[in-house]
Amino acid sequence: MTTIETPAAVQLFIEATNRGDAEAFAAAFTHDAVLDDWGRVHHGRDGVRAWDRTDNIGVQAHFELDAITRGSAPDTYVATLTVTGNGHNGTGPMIFRLRDGLIASLRITP
Repeated sequence: MTTIETPAAVQLFIEATNRGDAEAFAAAFTHDAVLDDWGRVHHGRDGVRAWDRTDNIGVQAHFELDAITRGSAPDTYVATLTVTGNGHNGTGPMIFRLRDGLIASLRITP
């Protein structure tokens, strides 16, 4: 696995989570973003904010980036993150699709 430079939106996603900055976290996403967390799908920034409250900053999640690679589709990246906090804990892939420098979709898979 070859690690590449982390795109700014993915870096903001990680940093905003780690410092508990919900506004910066939501700002990393497009207005029409789709976030799919193991089949639970959230739409738009309001959906992203709702997920953030229940599954991310709201449970004091902390991310460590283990690796990031280009995905199979254009503007897609696969980040392997270790997650700790008071919610889900573990290591796994998150698939980001970017548009105009922001996260247009995020798929969290088992």
